[in-house]
Order: sequence, then C-alpha cells, then structure tokens
Amino acid sequence: MRIAIVGPAFPYKGGGAQHTTELAHRLTALGHDVVIESWRAQYPAFLYPGQQTITAPEGDPFPHVRRDLDWRRPDGWLRCGRRLRGFDLVVLTLLSPVQVPAYLGILSGLRRGAPVVALCHNVLPHERKPYDAPLVKALLRRVDRVLAHSPEQADLARSLAPAPVRVAALPPHLPAHGAAPARADGVRNRLLFFGMVRPYKGLDLLLRALAEVPGVSLTVAGEFWGGLDETRALIAELGLSGRVDLRPGYVPADGVPVLFAEADALILPYRSATASQNAWLGHEHGLPVIATRVGALADHITDGVDGLLTDPGSVPALTAAITRFYADGEPERLRRGVKAVDPEPYWAGYAAQLLAAEA
Repeated sequence: MRIAIVGPAFPYKGGGAQHTTELAHRLTALGHDVVIESWRAQYPAFLYPGQQTITAPEGDPFPHVRRDLDWRRPDGWLRCGRRLRGFDLVVLTLLSPVQVPAYLGILSGLRRGAPVVALCHNVLPHERKPYDAPLVKALLRRVDRVLAHSPEQADLARSLAPAPVRVAALPPHLPAHGAAPARADGVRNRLLFFGMVRPYKGLDLLLRALAEVPGVSLTVAGEFWGGLDETRALIAELGLSGRVDLRPGYVPADGVPVLFAEADALILPYRSATASQNAWLGHEHGLPVIATRVGALADHITDGVDGLLTDPGSVPALTAAITRFYADGEPERLRRGVKAVDPEPYWAGYAAQLLAAEA
C-alpha cells in the first residue's frame, strides 16, 4: 500500500513525533510505501509554550518526510490533500484539536481520494476548552474510521461521530539512548517525576505527599505548561526547598539515562491519563514505577512486582504509596522485578488494527 502519515516528525520532539516516526518505520518494514507529511509550523507559539523543535533526532529519522504544512497557510493544506489523492491510505495523527482546521483543509483537497484514518492520541484534551469537542467532532465526521488507544477513548470518539472505531494500545516508542551510567548499589531516597508538567499530571499532589514522608527527595525534570512560579511557591510553602530538585525545560534523549540512574523509582501521580510511555520508559531504564490507576498506566505495572499502584487524586494515597515503597528492602526487591520492554507484539497488533479495512 501507499500510505501517508500526516503528523510531526523530526525536528519536532516528544512522544507525538517519536510515535509518527516509529510508525512509519514499522509500516515500511511490513513492505508498504510510506511518506510522512510533517509540519514547518505546527502550532502558534502562544498555544504551545514549550520548546517545539530540537537539533538532534531522538532515534532514526524517517527518510521520506515532507515538511510543508503550516498552521498559517490554508493553501498548503489543500495542496497536501491533492498530493495524497493517489494514496491507498491517509493517517491523520490527532494530538490536539488545534490541528483540526488543517486536517479539514487536507480532507477538502483529498476529496475522498483515499481512505482516511484519524489516529487519536487523545480524542479530547485532558484540560478542555469550549471549542475542542466541536472541532474534533467535525474531523471525526469526515474520516472513514478512527483508531483510539483505549476502550474509554473509543467510547468518547463514538459519542462524537458515527465513524467506525478500532482500539489498539499505544505501543512503545521510546527514544534511543546510550548505555546508562553505572549505578552503585543502595537506595538513594530520591524519586523522579519526568516529562511535561501539566495540571492533570498531579505534581502538586505529589509535593504535598512528599512533605509527609521525611527523608525522601524528588527530582522534577520537564517542561512546564504554565504553573512554574506556583510550583516554586508550593515547594517553599511546604518546606521542601532542600528536597526538591526542580529542572524545568525539555530533557534531550541523551540526558535521560543519567536522570533515571539517580532515582529509586519513577513516580506518575496523574489525576487522569489515556495512554503514556512513561511507565515503559521507567522500566526500560531499570526503575520500578509508582503510578495512579488511571488510563492505561496500570496496564504496564504489576502492583508489588515492578512497581506500585495507588488511587488517583489523593494526597494520603500517594503518601501511603511512597511510604510503602521505602519499607525495608522494598526498593531493591521491586527493582529486581523490572523487565525490559519488548515492543514487537505491541507494534504487530497496532499495525494490524490501523490497516484493518473495517471496524
């Protein structure tokens, strides 16, 4: 098949670009002729306050990438659609409703020239605005089928539009990294909160829980989508200034192994989630993961074996989980239970669902 994937690729960074790139490699390995239609300018800067692009790729760049799409140029959206009329499948990767106007322009140029799948990383954002649902509904009503990453997200898609929906768990698309630094034996009494910081990820709850567990420190490494000053104020208010190492900003792939080597566990105190790579990322670096039971997080962690699970939205529950983790011998025992991620079966099932002609 000739397949076009419309989505971010290098020099864009993060999980969306990594997933688009890995998907293109995987489909090519299956014998398909794949191109990526990527972005020259994906979002207005005021809608994406973080660093959008990077200078060094986070893995093997895909060789067949066109970078013409621009959120400011509707004429380019139409041209993209016209280019894709001869393809056998077009995949629109939905990361944000902000992309929808461009995707509607592509569909207008395409004129039903190829079947279209909306690949929804999130059907709707965690933190929603009034225009999100109408935009996504307009897109899903115009595609041939939808791929969602969980049954809950599939139900949400069905509530917005009648397009057939398939479900496939988000497969591992972890950034390439070099050998991890040598790790000395022993417990460091340090946890790691890693990745983009947004309200739904529950950092404020984690800080309040940390204040109840003496002797444990925390590294927070990732871009803040607002709230950095408020986080600093909360750290000071809770008396945690000497125990929280705040590292705002994007962490490039070659900086990840050192961060993980300094911690006893990765902690994911999310209030809500759909699918996340972070549990796999922790295990890939040999760390047990403490996480809340939301979205697909619990699917990747066996409670008491390679991490701990706790209830979301609760400071006492997080406090109890951290205390449980640091019981005598527990960090070492849970670390021994961590196994490396095997991506192959996940990607095989994912590709099969994406390419299926009918839901």
